[in-house]
Amino acid sequence: MALGALPDYPWDLMAPYRARAEAHDGGIADLSIGSPVDPTPEVVQGALARATDAHAYPQTVGTPELRAAIVDWFARRRGVTGLDAASVLPTIGSKELVALLPFMLGLGEGDVVVHPRAAYPTYEMGALFAGARALASDDPDEWPAETRLVWLNSPGNPDGRVLSIDELRAARSRAVELGAVIVSDECYAELGWDGPWRDEPVPSLLDPRVTGGDTHHALAIYSLSKQSNMAGYRAAFIAGCRESIARLTNVRKHAGLMLPAPLQAAMVAALGDDEHVRRQKARYRARRDILRPALEAAGFRIDRSEGGLYLWATEGREAWDSIARLADLGILAGPGHFYGVHSPEHVRLSLTAPDDRISAAAARLRAGSTA
Repeated sequence: MALGALPDYPWDLMAPYRARAEAHDGGIADLSIGSPVDPTPEVVQGALARATDAHAYPQTVGTPELRAAIVDWFARRRGVTGLDAASVLPTIGSKELVALLPFMLGLGEGDVVVHPRAAYPTYEMGALFAGARALASDDPDEWPAETRLVWLNSPGNPDGRVLSIDELRAARSRAVELGAVIVSDECYAELGWDGPWRDEPVPSLLDPRVTGGDTHHALAIYSLSKQSNMAGYRAAFIAGCRESIARLTNVRKHAGLMLPAPLQAAMVAALGDDEHVRRQKARYRARRDILRPALEAAGFRIDRSEGGLYLWATEGREAWDSIARLADLGILAGPGHFYGVHSPEHVRLSLTAPDDRISAAAARLRAGSTA
């Protein structure tokens, strides 16, 4: 099936609102996209610099050191045991993997790809690339017999929803019943904020409490962009079902999809150092503690948002009206329309702006609420 026409890139619709925000006397506070702004840790930069003599082709499967680092990280940080070198695979960032996974798994016409109701749009685009049908649903009982791939996202983008062990177990049980591959996008897993996730680790789909030790057709994706400010490195990985990993590895070998060798060395350093992750989480918590009460003072309600890099907010009116109000305050956010049809009154605000821009946004929201 040939690739058909694709929709316009949604963020292009933000151009007039960006212009309004940039016209503010104090300059724009861009809380829209969510690209990291803090420095890449020295431990990572140093490892990259030392690995620049990369004269040979890198391995698609990753170096033995990288695969061991991924396995150790899952055990140490996520409570996931039982992985080995054959059940992990580095990827060139996570977005290309999300977009290409239905195709690489052999999905096509007649197959259904399930994704969350409030969702990163690339899940739907991946289904489109493969000629499959995307279905937005958070209820396993709604998933049809034609389902061949299920996407979970915890903590979620845009809504910050964290799935509990029971919710993960229910989703996996339904996927097993359907014979579907289930994949959890866990790129924000180090960023738990509210409820039990303030003190407990965000659970993984691969947690033995979910799988019972059986990871067949279960996969988890992780990225170092958020925890380690490595978005420019394009450093991510997938882990879980050995059968699925073997298929993905074979496809990627044929396609020449391999992570550059210096970046593999940088990943090893990042995965082995927990201290920089702790410091980065503290930065995001401080920004969140400034922005959230200011939004609430300005009349927004914060929904979900118990984890991740965003605040999912609503004034109870059309999202584009809220986007316009914020733009007039010099604040750029993302409308809920970009994340599916089920959130027409929500906006997403990122915690990745510099400290002075977060403070400026909070001050403007508070001033605007009393004007």
